[in-house]
Amino acid sequence: MTRGDRLNEDVSGDYDFIVCGAGPAGSVVAARLAASPHVRVLLIEAGGSDDVPEVMTPAQWPLNLGSERDWAFTAQPNPHLNGRSIPLNMGKVLGGGSSINVGVWARGHKNDWERFAAEAGDPAWGYESVLGLYRRIENWQGTPDPLRRGAGGPVHVEPSSNPAPTAHALLDAAQALGLPTFDSPNGTMMEGRGGAAVNDLIVRDGRRQSIFRSYIGDPRSVNSNLTIMTGTLVSKVLLRGTTAVGVEAIVNGERRQFYAQREVILSLGAIHTPKVLMQSGIGPADELERHGIRVIQPLAGVGQNHQDHVSFGCVFEYREPQRIGNSGSESTLYWSSDASLEVPDMFHCQVEFPVASPETAVLGMPEHGWTMFAGLAHPKSRGQVRLSGAEVNDPVLIYANTLSHPDDLVTGLANIELCRELANSKAFEHIVSRERLPGKMDATALRDYARNAAVTYWHQCGTAKMGRDDMSVVDARLKVYGIDNLRVADASVMPEITSGNTMAPCVVIGERAADLIAADHALAAAPDATVARRARR
Repeated sequence: MTRGDRLNEDVSGDYDFIVCGAGPAGSVVAARLAASPHVRVLLIEAGGSDDVPEVMTPAQWPLNLGSERDWAFTAQPNPHLNGRSIPLNMGKVLGGGSSINVGVWARGHKNDWERFAAEAGDPAWGYESVLGLYRRIENWQGTPDPLRRGAGGPVHVEPSSNPAPTAHALLDAAQALGLPTFDSPNGTMMEGRGGAAVNDLIVRDGRRQSIFRSYIGDPRSVNSNLTIMTGTLVSKVLLRGTTAVGVEAIVNGERRQFYAQREVILSLGAIHTPKVLMQSGIGPADELERHGIRVIQPLAGVGQNHQDHVSFGCVFEYREPQRIGNSGSESTLYWSSDASLEVPDMFHCQVEFPVASPETAVLGMPEHGWTMFAGLAHPKSRGQVRLSGAEVNDPVLIYANTLSHPDDLVTGLANIELCRELANSKAFEHIVSRERLPGKMDATALRDYARNAAVTYWHQCGTAKMGRDDMSVVDARLKVYGIDNLRVADASVMPEITSGNTMAPCVVIGERAADLIAADHALAAAPDATVARRARR
């Protein structure tokens, strides 16, 4: 329990709601439920405090990778990546990924949300409804847009302030190629074919504003009806028949049980949510039986449909060292290679320092340079999350299957070529001296380079998807099929990955979950702009 130094002290076992995971969705659900003063909410987080420079200082985000604030997952060896096992980092700290990521606020494309609505069979997941949620969520600091942007909400969002020269150069290069540029990568840009823009960030006065901090604030001064436990690992959902009644968790090495009178909400992310479901007896029957787990609710889709944005690093050498602005990722480009596509298939993220996979870094890296990650906005490859055992400490097995669909390599190569065309244009001549990676290669070598360069954007999702088919795990109200009083609210429920960074869509999922729970339990809704303040009192 993060109130001063009294960690996990005097925590009773009975609550109205238990929210598992304090990431971008779980933080929202816990804060919104706790805004109703007559309910008791327990928020459980496996990681620890976010009050460290590596979290609060945006540009220090790379120092979190591999630290105690990172689950440090690794995908299984992949023949489509020349046998490589790629790292799949994920936040293990208050705020989850919103505390260790680059801080980019990317709301998804209009048609991402229309697809959600179609899969769910519920227009409340559609773009018009989601715009209303974003207006409630945001405290937007850029050019006013009353239709698309919010003011006075809990999440401070601002355009990257005083962007580094490389950010401006990307926009100039895009314009030279006939690609449109916009004031923001959200709003009208993501209602059409795409374009280039300076990023929106969750940064205020040079400090990260994670979703946990935005909605809950200082964990030492939260509402008396909100209890926050850190360093606590959820091991399974407690079931009475097919009704969730609480959770089992590991606290200081001991198994403890906590009970929910109303609901349990899993917001553990796309890896641990399916793991906990399966180890609780909810999932593919053959997978559970293989590990001696009694099948309580057979759901074939648990752990399936794993998706992630894949990217390929292209590195360019500076003529002279350049400053790094904000989090070091200040501009982006989305584009549809075919105008008939409903959503962009290209997703380029600029990083203002040189980054490469270990397998491509050996080809030569500059001391000073920048990277354009040429990424796939909607990869067709699908992976799965499987168990290695029935116990809480048995590691999960992630078969990401990156580039397993042949179209992904084709689109990836087209992305790399667009990236090279942008960076080798006149717009970068005053900054860039030469291309270092991939450099001049024939077609065969470039395909091999792509397989060796492919890395994650850290946007894993889809492993407990929302929908109405046999592979769906939750319905339109985020309720787990066949289990009462159990919902999932995190990136796991995405039927298909959204265009761009997944943090902002996870906040929408959290808000939507909170609304649904409040409606089902007749809880008083908090005024739109006071959610965070009420949770801080």
